[in-house]
Amino acid sequence: MVKNYTVLFLIATFLFPKGMTAQEIQIFTLEDFDLKGNVKTSLVSTSYGKEEYEFNEEGLLTKSITRYNDSDYDITLYKYSKGILLEKRLENYRDNVIDKSTSLASFYTIDSLLNLKITEKIVSYTKEFLDQYEYFYTADSIFRIIHTNNSGIDETDISYTDVRGEQTKTYNLNGLIQKSIRTSVKKEKDSVVARNVLTKKFLDGEPSSALEETFDGANKLVSATQFFHNARSKQFAKAETVTYFYDEKGMLLKTKSDKSGDVEEKEYVYQFDEKGNWIKEIIIPDNTYKTRSISYFERTEEAKQE
Repeated sequence: MVKNYTVLFLIATFLFPKGMTAQEIQIFTLEDFDLKGNVKTSLVSTSYGKEEYEFNEEGLLTKSITRYNDSDYDITLYKYSKGILLEKRLENYRDNVIDKSTSLASFYTIDSLLNLKITEKIVSYTKEFLDQYEYFYTADSIFRIIHTNNSGIDETDISYTDVRGEQTKTYNLNGLIQKSIRTSVKKEKDSVVARNVLTKKFLDGEPSSALEETFDGANKLVSATQFFHNARSKQFAKAETVTYFYDEKGMLLKTKSDKSGDVEEKEYVYQFDEKGNWIKEIIIPDNTYKTRSISYFERTEEAKQE
C-alpha cells in the first residue's frame, strides 16, 4: 500500500521514465503521442491499418487498438489507481474472436514498507503463469530486477557511476554486461542547452551495437547515430546518422539521413485543428501521409477557470 506522497513521487519519477528497457515497467501519456490539451481519443490512419488511442482526464493512456482489418486487431488496456499502473492486458483478436493462447495480463503490486518494490505477474488468458518480475528501488533509483519463469531465475543488477559530470547507468544480467547508458549534460546559466545519451548494447558480454542521441534544451531529439561493432577491429563503426529539424513551436520540419555518404532528406507538412494538434501529416518527397481524428473531454466552466 502506498503510504505517502514521497513514495508516489518516486513511482512516478523512477518507475516510468522514457527510454527504459523492455524489461522495465512503462506507462504512456499524451506527450508520447505528440498530443496536447484535454484529449479523449485519437484515431490514426496509417498505411498498414488504424491505431486508436483512448486517454483519461489525467492524460494517461487507458486503451490502444491496432486494427489490421475489420476482423483482426490487438487491444491493450491499462488500469490505474491515483496515476499508478495496476494492470495491463494485451488481447489479440482474429476473425473477431479473442485468441486466449496469445493474450496476456500483467498485474502489479506495490510494497513500500521498507524500500520500494514492485512485483509484476504475467499470465495468459488460459490462466497459465508465464513470468514474474520484481523491481527493487533505493530512495531515488531502480537497482535490481529479478525475472522468474519456468526456465529459472535471471537477475539484472543496475549500477550508477558519475565521472566528471557524466552519469552512466549499467545493466548486468547474471553477471554479464547487457547495456550501458551514458548521459552528459551541457548547461549554460543553470539551464540545459544539450543532452547527449550514448547507449551501448552487449551480446554475451561482448559489444554489439550502439546509439548516440543528442537532445536540445526542450528535450527534442536533434540527432541520432547508429553504430555497429566490428568484431575484427574491435571498434564501433558508424552506420547511419539522422538529424532532426524543428520549427519554433517544436514541430518536426525535416529529417536528414546520412548512411555512408548516401544522404536522404524528408520534409514534414502539417494541418492542425483548433486546439493546435496536427490532424494530417504529409511526408515529402514520399508523398505519404498520416491522418488523425481527435476528440476532447468537455470541461465544465469551473474546470476552465482553474
